[in-house]
Amino acid sequence: MSAYEKVLAARDTKKLTSADYIHAMFGESFIELHGDRNYADDKAVIGGVGMLNAMPVTVIGLEKGRNTMERMERNFGAAHPEGYRKALRLMKQAEKFHRPVLCFVDTSGAFCGIGAEERGQGHAIATNLMEMMALKTPVLSVFIGEGGSGGAIALAVADEVWMMENAVYSVISPEGCASILWKDSAKAPEAAEALKMTAQDLFKLGVVERILREPAQGDQKMFESLKLLICRTFEKNLAIDGERLAELRYQRFRKIGKVK
Repeated sequence: MSAYEKVLAARDTKKLTSADYIHAMFGESFIELHGDRNYADDKAVIGGVGMLNAMPVTVIGLEKGRNTMERMERNFGAAHPEGYRKALRLMKQAEKFHRPVLCFVDTSGAFCGIGAEERGQGHAIATNLMEMMALKTPVLSVFIGEGGSGGAIALAVADEVWMMENAVYSVISPEGCASILWKDSAKAPEAAEALKMTAQDLFKLGVVERILREPAQGDQKMFESLKLLICRTFEKNLAIDGERLAELRYQRFRKIGKVK
């Protein structure tokens, strides 16, 4: 598959959403928590606590919805500032109880409407980046579809970042990049190649640590393997002192893009 074909695959409406992953991996143990304690509850962000095997985990996901009605309700996965503030509230709660944090990322980007800007969209994202970098509890982010710009990285300042084989992660969409560079969105396939936004490209560049096989609906064997892999990663990182863990996370990001 070409880079742009990967982009289209990441946007496929038949792909599993964050809600699907949470249901398959946490089942009835998941308790959803709502609101940012400031303005509203953003339905583009699902967050709560659940049991991953025998381990309590705070789980947060950017949710696009499965059909037209759900997608409208979820704002197509484009979170408002209150969504990012809700996510941060749950992360700080996880830190208090030394629970690991698992994030599922699938968004074309943060919502860029006037209301979101008036309520501090940029500040909410920047605050998440700053606070997540210093969290003294393990954080793992898994890209399951699109990873667009600040809307994605606001939930991706993690000890490790994993991607599904057909997920993408970039500062801008290929269409947006082509419109800026060539004034022609039809050059999106060329832009997608140049952006190095596929899981395979990002793994080679050291931006992500692991590429995962795409699970299908009902593929419980794959989900059980994923649960085990995540639990082992969390167990390893829970054994590290919180201050040291935050320092290792900081150094991880400092190495990205370093020219030897």
